[in-house]
Amino acid sequence: MELNYTADDPIAFPFKMVSGEVQQHMLGWNIPADHQGLVHEHWRQFPAVDKFSHYLLALIYFILMISSVTGNSLVIWIFSTSKSLRSASNMFIVNLAIFDITMMLEMPHLIVNSFYQRMLGNQIGCDIYSVFGSLSGIGGSITNAVIAYDRYKTISCPIDGRINKVQASILIAVTWMWALPFTILPWFRVWGQYTTEGFLTTCSFDFLSEDQDTKAFVACIFCWSYVIPMTLICTFYSKLFVAVRHHEKMLKEQAKKMNVKSLASNKEDAGKSVEIRIAKVAFTIFFLFICSWTPYGVVSMIGAFGDRSLLTPVVTMIPAVFCKAVSCIDPWVYAINHPRFRAELERRLPWLGVREPDPDATSTNASTSTTPADA
Repeated sequence: MELNYTADDPIAFPFKMVSGEVQQHMLGWNIPADHQGLVHEHWRQFPAVDKFSHYLLALIYFILMISSVTGNSLVIWIFSTSKSLRSASNMFIVNLAIFDITMMLEMPHLIVNSFYQRMLGNQIGCDIYSVFGSLSGIGGSITNAVIAYDRYKTISCPIDGRINKVQASILIAVTWMWALPFTILPWFRVWGQYTTEGFLTTCSFDFLSEDQDTKAFVACIFCWSYVIPMTLICTFYSKLFVAVRHHEKMLKEQAKKMNVKSLASNKEDAGKSVEIRIAKVAFTIFFLFICSWTPYGVVSMIGAFGDRSLLTPVVTMIPAVFCKAVSCIDPWVYAINHPRFRAELERRLPWLGVREPDPDATSTNASTSTTPADA
């Protein structure tokens, strides 16, 4: 039986109202007419995201912002002001913390955008938001590669392979220069561009336009910011583990010749053990790097070369949250695993409840206790 409702029929009014609501509230409906170019046609096929989802995203980002700023500020403060931690290797950790805090500079913008359910500032706001994200993301990825290189050099060549502070400063400058090209080029529309993504309250580089120029840009930035750092990290950590295994094999052979169980009481080996522990921390951060940036890389490649029907607003926002989350976890990984960092935290901020024996006192006591036995 066919149903016919006239315009004046009271039963027809709810259907008419719902129909109008759907038509008016597709993604991009509240973007000013002069800036509709910020919304790619792909997003217009989806209903507008409800305000509670926006509020939930704002809450998540607020928690991440507080956690990241607190943790990374502690890392910068303690590593920069403590003499025992002011080494060339730790300069890279401070640099990574600076990149992580740079990422947090876009958080307040996102939180405010979520309450307005659109990108405030339109194209200028989108560009500013994206610059912080691009600079911190690409810079953080190449800094992870530099940390892997430093760990490899320090552990495989502990005597003449350590990076000094001048070399560390040069490498840090390289990480910032590495991040600049694919931050500046889309900003000034030289190559690529920044545009809204997912909920239309965040921005990133455009990976949805179908022209060949955009596809080439996406392929290049994917290699520059993900493939190259990942290759360098895997290479250096692979060499590191080979060097560590070779060193352990040599120790076992030497201990066997000396008819002892272990040579671990040797001061040099104890120092190397600390270095290996730090390498494990760096490897943990590398694992977090994979977990955080691989989803984003996959989404961008699908947008440029794959099946775009897979990219819903929610799907594209999940990798963005992962990227922000890793900047919060990095400093706490160091806080948990770095003994000197924990000792400084206990000394300066005892109310945090950190309980860590002084590494220098521990090593001194160990040396004192082994001296009579050696004698």
